[in-house]
Formats: sequence, C-alpha cells, structure tokens
Amino acid sequence: MAQHFSLAACDVVGFDLDHTLCRYNLPESAPLIYNSFAQFLVKEKGYDKELLSVTPEDWDFCCKGLALDLEDGNFLKLADNGTVLRASHGTKMMTPAVLAEAYGKKEWKHFLSDTGMACRSGKYYFYDNYFDLPGALLCARVVDYLTKQNNGQKTFDFWKDIVAAIQHNYKMSAFKENCGIYFPEIKRDPGRYLHSCPESVKKWLRRLKNAGKILLLITSSHSDYCRLLCEYILGNDFADLFDIVITNALKPGFFSHLPNQRPFRTLENDEEQEALPSLDKPGWYSQGNAVHLYELLKKMTGKPEPKVVYFGDSMHSDIFPARHYSNWETVLILEELGGDEGTRRQRPEESEPLEKKGKYEGPKAKLLNTSSKKWGSFFIDSILGLENTEDSLVYTWSCKRISTYSTIAIPSIEAIAELPLDYKFTRFSSSNSKTAGYYPNPPLVLSSDDTLITK
Repeated sequence: MAQHFSLAACDVVGFDLDHTLCRYNLPESAPLIYNSFAQFLVKEKGYDKELLSVTPEDWDFCCKGLALDLEDGNFLKLADNGTVLRASHGTKMMTPAVLAEAYGKKEWKHFLSDTGMACRSGKYYFYDNYFDLPGALLCARVVDYLTKQNNGQKTFDFWKDIVAAIQHNYKMSAFKENCGIYFPEIKRDPGRYLHSCPESVKKWLRRLKNAGKILLLITSSHSDYCRLLCEYILGNDFADLFDIVITNALKPGFFSHLPNQRPFRTLENDEEQEALPSLDKPGWYSQGNAVHLYELLKKMTGKPEPKVVYFGDSMHSDIFPARHYSNWETVLILEELGGDEGTRRQRPEESEPLEKKGKYEGPKAKLLNTSSKKWGSFFIDSILGLENTEDSLVYTWSCKRISTYSTIAIPSIEAIAELPLDYKFTRFSSSNSKTAGYYPNPPLVLSSDDTLITK
C-alpha cells in the first residue's frame, strides 16, 4: 500500500453525521443525554432520584475506550494485549491490590484479539463515542446505587432498563411524537447543542463536489433528525451537497450484513416504505447495505473498483466495519487530538461553552474530549506494578485500534478543510507506526519519550 493518502485519489467521499460533520456542544449535549436516560429510569423504572443530581466533578468518570462488564458492574481500561490497566466497580476505582487480585496480568475474559472485539454481546458494552459516554456515567452510578441498596450486590441485571431508556428517547417515532426528553429539547433550542459547520467546511464540501467526487452521507440517525441537523449546520440546501443520503443505516450492520438481511428502503415523508431489491440511482434512502451501495457507485463512476473514503467518529460503528468489511479508506474524527492530550491549546471560541452554566454543568466540569483524572490517558498507560519504572508504558487497546483500522486520524474536518485536495497525508500503515497517521501531529503523550503516566 502507498505510503501516503490523498483525497484527490478517491472517487467517493462518505461521511457519518453525528460528531463527524455535525459537531455538538459537549458541555450541553452530554448532560442532556444523561438526563434523558436518568429521568426515564427514575420515573418509569423506580430508580432513586439521586441519579438526577450530577456534579461537575462526576463528569471526570467519562473516558472513551472503557468496557463495561454487564454482569459484575465493572468498568475496564484495556491494554493493547487485552490485559486490564485500570478498573472501577461503578464509579469507585479499584486499588492496585484489588485490581491485581481481580484481573492480574491475564487477558480479559471477553477480549477477542483476532476480531478486535468487534461484536458487542450481551455480556459487555464498549464506550467509544460521545453519544455513549453519558450513559457510561449513568450506568456506573446505577451500579453504585444497587451495590449500596443491596448490601454489596455482586451481579447485576440493570442493562435491560438502560436499553429501554435508549429506546424511549431514540426510537424511530420519537422525533415525530416528541417522545422522551432528547429530541424535544434539541428541536426547541438547536443552537444550544449544535455547532454550525464553519464556512471553511462548507466550501471544502463544495470543492470536493466540484472536483467530481461522489459525496455520501451515511448516518444511523433517522431521516427526520438527520434533516434537522443538516439544515442547522449546513443550511436548507444541504441536500444539494450529497449525491446519496442514507439514514437509519444501523451501523455497523450496514457494512457487515448481506443485502438480503438489510435491504435499502425508500422514504416518504420520512417514513420507511418498501424494500428495494437493489440500489439503482442516487437519492435519499433508509437502512441498506454497503454491497448494494458499492454496486451503484461502480455504475456512477464507471469504474470496476471505485476508491471510497469514509469519515467517522466511532471505531465500532464507522471505522472498523468500513475498513474490515468494505476495505474502504477510513478517516477517524478524534476530538481528543484537540483536547489536553492533543497538540495545541484550545482557541478561546472553542473553550467558550465551558462558561455556560446549566443545571448539570459548571465552569469546572471536565470536557468529554479531555483526559480523565480517574482513567488517565486515552492513548497510553502504565502496567500494573511497574508504575514509574522503565518500560512501564503500554498502548491502550483503543490506541492500537486507531493505528490498525484508520487510514489517518484528525481532530475535526475543519482541521483539513483548507488543505489542497491533493495534500498527501502519511498513513498509519506507512511504516507500521502507531503515530504516523495522526494529523496535524501525534498526541503529546505519544510524541514524548519521557512521558510517565502514574496511577
């Protein structure tokens, strides 16, 4: 494979929507998501009202890359070899002694190195995006509550209630019916929760279009919510930018399922209609699969193997399946590169939302894209028992996945929007490097040899 990657060499450019093209104001959107689920648990499932009170300090628990063991209520941070670097029971961090007794130096029982733990099962859940993270805090606090209420309860069955809360707020009809808390609030005040696309990004999309690229939007959001987001961030004429829009894509299944398992469906007034035996022309569709999409892309480009690149923020839903099943180029949107582990200080306008005081957020609340005091760096950590010693640092499992399945990783689309389309990015795979593909630079913790992460 070539050492460099260039958008100019791609025939098709695809995008995820949430936290990729559409950036959220995290200090506002995270408490909204948390509250949407917590209110349901309290009102519909009888959980303690204590869950509704969240302090700014509580948000430090949130860290992308954690696995939740649904049976024992433990959250785990994994090394690249599947061993456990840090763990908590609920929000309570395990001491080194307790951690060593519980997990030792063994590979975690659910770790599947050969498949990259790609399939979520009913035994664990992996948190890898900003929509999920507020749920991690809620689950941890539920474990705290149940442990306290039931005198040290060892096994748990709360996940079905979390799933019910998600369904209540995000089900297909929720937007139209004003069901739950999340959609009604976004509709009421989108400017509080969403960032409009900068003019540089809008111009960049038009440059891609004018250069003859086919532009795709592939989102698991339903069409009515997708429309609201796109009109707010891109303008009422947003549909002119995209040749094909696919909503309710149900990723990662969009990439992994066979056509007969997940056919495309037409839409009428945002309602899904009949299943299509194939995808014959550009337009707006629901559900679907990458196989039928690629057949259409062959027809549209006149090429037997059109080159596709896909931008997304979720390793589980976007990057891993697009690379593993479809062999697409992948660009990971990694906001941590713009946080305190990144390569630059935040501009004043980027940190401004911190000063917006809400019921659940204060000026001291941790931004979700900054490192956690409890969990340490997203990218590296110390091996248990070897803290502050030579060779103590290891890559996290999340960091390994980035360099394995991403072509490149960037903090935002805005970060590359003013580059020429033929700009040559260095790939992660160019030299088997864990850091080569980060643009504009690797995270500080990966570029400094003398960095020590202490527990």
